[in-house]
Amino acid sequence: MERAIVHMDLDTFFVSCERKNNSKLNGIPIIIGGGDRGVVASCSYESRRFGVRSAMPIKMALKLCPDAKVIRGDMDLYSKMSHEVTEIIEEKVPLMEKASIDEFYLDLSGMDKFFGCYQWTQEIASSVTKETGLPISFALSNNKTVSKIGTGEAKPDGHMEIKQAMIRPFLNPLSVRKIPMVGAETYKLLSRIGIRTIHTLSEMPKDVLQKILGKNGQELWRKANGIDDTPIIPYSERKSISSEHTFSQDSIDITGIKSLITGMAEHLANQLRAEKWLTSTIVVKIRYSNFDTETKQCRVSYTSADHTICKYALELFDKIYSRRMRIRLVGLKLTGLVHGEYQMNIFEDTQDIMNLYQSMDYIKARFGKNAVGRASGFNFQSSPK
Repeated sequence: MERAIVHMDLDTFFVSCERKNNSKLNGIPIIIGGGDRGVVASCSYESRRFGVRSAMPIKMALKLCPDAKVIRGDMDLYSKMSHEVTEIIEEKVPLMEKASIDEFYLDLSGMDKFFGCYQWTQEIASSVTKETGLPISFALSNNKTVSKIGTGEAKPDGHMEIKQAMIRPFLNPLSVRKIPMVGAETYKLLSRIGIRTIHTLSEMPKDVLQKILGKNGQELWRKANGIDDTPIIPYSERKSISSEHTFSQDSIDITGIKSLITGMAEHLANQLRAEKWLTSTIVVKIRYSNFDTETKQCRVSYTSADHTICKYALELFDKIYSRRMRIRLVGLKLTGLVHGEYQMNIFEDTQDIMNLYQSMDYIKARFGKNAVGRASGFNFQSSPK
């Protein structure tokens, strides 16, 4: 049985949510982000015509499009709207994967027996727009890679079907940058050896690509040839992530305990970014030597940034630790999670902070989670749950 895989993507999701709340924003260039030193979290198609792109410093974006209206962003609103869309889609399909706050994969394999997959997907998209007021694009093909590329080509507010016989003709003329796993550095490397289109990439020997790109070379070749067996991962909303440490001997070393909390915050923030989560609630727990346990929590703007989580976690500890007794256990939990790429929480972050975290995450992924971090966080090791 041939697979029927749909990729659905809400068009300029943050901008669309803001326009739903304020119709005066329709038709004008919009930039979602925070502060003069922040970066663009999202932007409207009107501003993109001037060269504005996500993750661009807002100062640069305003030089390109000085008439753009900058909106700080409301992650609570975006999360609420994302949940509404998720519920609509989930009710109508046998298998759904939520890839991010505004992106979904559907497996409709076998549904042609009962209802045309393409027509069924069109009706789902129409339901989303009718019930939420948000525009959505989609593409239907036989795997994730082709359907995702198709959605990108169909935007804005478009749709397409790419059948098996049309996959290669569809992919061949496109830039290799259209392949999801090709970033800026990979593109530069491929360009230097004359590979700029998917067609050229698809005809390269696999062993040559492996020598150039390492283990990703063969996977990239498969995607360029429209081959992708990646399954749809059933959607389930994760509630929280946490870390706890039980001392071998009850401790009153407050400096050391705060160092441990800092280390926990860094490890959990790295996990959030790796798994594409943002948190809205920070919880600190302590257990005294007499086994009395206390917790305290606070809500924050959606984030996965170390410095934000560290700050609030330490403030919570100062508020909760009131008895001046020895401590047996300390824990940190992040809840109220929503799915989203790291750049979705950069309403406060500068380009320098974003670059720093990306570099730290790369080092941790390659050399281990304890390879780099704040000096104050290395005195104790935590045990993530």
